[in-house]
Amino acid sequence: MKPIFYPPKANRIYCFLLFYFCTSFEPSFGQDCNKIPSSFRSYEQAVQIVKSSTFKIRESVNTSKSSWIRAASFYSCDSQKGFMIIRTDDREYIHQNVPIEVWRGFKNASSFGSYYSNNIRGKYRLLLS
Repeated sequence: MKPIFYPPKANRIYCFLLFYFCTSFEPSFGQDCNKIPSSFRSYEQAVQIVKSSTFKIRESVNTSKSSWIRAASFYSCDSQKGFMIIRTDDREYIHQNVPIEVWRGFKNASSFGSYYSNNIRGKYRLLLS
């Protein structure tokens, strides 16, 4: 039976610290949310930029009880308004300048689909250039 090799104590401490710092903090995302353009070439570009940017608030809600909304997320720089991304079976929809109160209402709604249709759809359109 071979003896178990342990690295020198300094290397073990270094490995522990490296592991701790790599797993203790949220991952760093792309650009600062304050630098996101006000209009986009496509909805796909907007979704990609928003999802890869750094925000003060970045929340999701479990939508498994919905019959058609598969995922919903909210991204805000100022904790007052932000981007909301809804995913269905067919595509993702992105809305901008959604008030945080509307997001909170969506998160707490008994029906995500009804709340979305009555309070969000058509009201917070994303601008395309």
